[in-house]
Amino acid sequence: MINYNDRKQIKYPLRLKLFMVAIVIIIPMIILSVYQITALYNYSTSYDAIVRRITSANNYNLNFKEEMDESMYKIVVESETFESIEINSDLKNPYKLIEDARENFTNLKKITSSRESLDWIKRILLNLDTLNDRINEIRDNLNQKGHYEENIQMLESDIYILTEMFQEEIQYYLYYETQNFEEIRQNLNEQVTNAIWIMIVALSFIIVASILVNIFVTESITKPIRTLCDKTAMVAGGDFTTRTTCDNHDELSILSDSFNDMASKLEQQVKSIKLEQENLRHMESKLLQTQINPHFLYNTLDTIIWLIEGDKNKEAIDMVVSLSEFFRIVVSKGKDFITVREEETHIKSYLQIQQSRYKDILDYEINIPEELYGYQILKLTMQPIIENSLYHGIKMLRAIGKITVTGEILDGIIYFHVIDNGIGMDEQKLSALRKEIERPGSKQSSGFGLANVNKRIKLNYGNNYGLTIQSTKGKGTDITIKIPARIAEVERIEVGYE
Repeated sequence: MINYNDRKQIKYPLRLKLFMVAIVIIIPMIILSVYQITALYNYSTSYDAIVRRITSANNYNLNFKEEMDESMYKIVVESETFESIEINSDLKNPYKLIEDARENFTNLKKITSSRESLDWIKRILLNLDTLNDRINEIRDNLNQKGHYEENIQMLESDIYILTEMFQEEIQYYLYYETQNFEEIRQNLNEQVTNAIWIMIVALSFIIVASILVNIFVTESITKPIRTLCDKTAMVAGGDFTTRTTCDNHDELSILSDSFNDMASKLEQQVKSIKLEQENLRHMESKLLQTQINPHFLYNTLDTIIWLIEGDKNKEAIDMVVSLSEFFRIVVSKGKDFITVREEETHIKSYLQIQQSRYKDILDYEINIPEELYGYQILKLTMQPIIENSLYHGIKMLRAIGKITVTGEILDGIIYFHVIDNGIGMDEQKLSALRKEIERPGSKQSSGFGLANVNKRIKLNYGNNYGLTIQSTKGKGTDITIKIPARIAEVERIEVGYE
């Protein structure tokens, strides 16, 4: 029996197995989703950055030249000064325009990744520096009177040209930034293609892994359950020796061990019950055997004494020999089963003794085939039946009667018939006797011996065997003994069965 302290520890709980099935499906889906979200985020970030850069640069492309040219013209013609231009008009200070542009393109330089775009930003910043220097020269000239023509010349040949170059440089910057849109589009197509392939691979992996894991997990759960169902059915059918094995190291292993413990205990209990029943049956059989009417012995001894007193010594000796043979079979070294040959000798001795006592009314015939001699029979089976036929059939006839004993074997079953031509029974008495022999505790003289024999046969062979009584009033009675055909242990060596 399995020791509870030695039970397998739960290493792989069912909850963990089911969780593993979910993980195989969920984790790849999470990875795939993260990849898609990351790709979309990167695309969106790159797209937004380019749009912001283009928008920022495009604002200067539209406004910077016009504002710078107009402001510098007003200052050169001395309708405005650098100090009053923001206060007295809608124009902007040139220095402020340059500062704002420098700050804006410096910031664009930090977030621009394209090499061509960076080159044009550097040119724009250099152009702004040059433009700032030219404005400084014009400002110096304005502080010194008499440089009007020179300032006009510088405005047309420097300022206007530099702002024109600034606008062209912004156009080139916008051109290369626009080219990045195509790169982003190509990258997006590549990412979509990669995502499709990754999705196909991931879904294939998920499907294959899910099938394999589901097969493994499902089989590791359902197979022990199916086995337990089969084994439980076997136990329910009476097979308590069956055992089940489960090496899953989960709750089903514990259930399997518990089932084995239960089956083992049931097996021990059933064996114990069977042993007790066998002992009880043996004791009951012995008790029934001792209840065979002992009056036969007393009457036989009285007859022997009567023969001796009548100087019939030879007849007395023959009866003593028959009685000796009779009790030799009865004792039979304490065995419960004897051969049919020995049983025939036993009933022949009995009938010889009874014929000596009732020679005027008793005749007998024994026709048991020799082929039955090697089979076993329960001791004291036919003698009580013959005794019943003598005392309740022949003796009541008040005339010469005959007892015939026959035997035959059919389909593995032996049938003995004890037939008398005595007074017989009507249907009412026959029905009462049939009921009586099923109750070995009966004290009625007509059924006591038969009931004991019937009960002993059923105890030793089963309820399918026993006595059957047929009788007709005024014609006699036929009692059939039904037992299984089993070779006697003693006879097996003699007839070659071992």
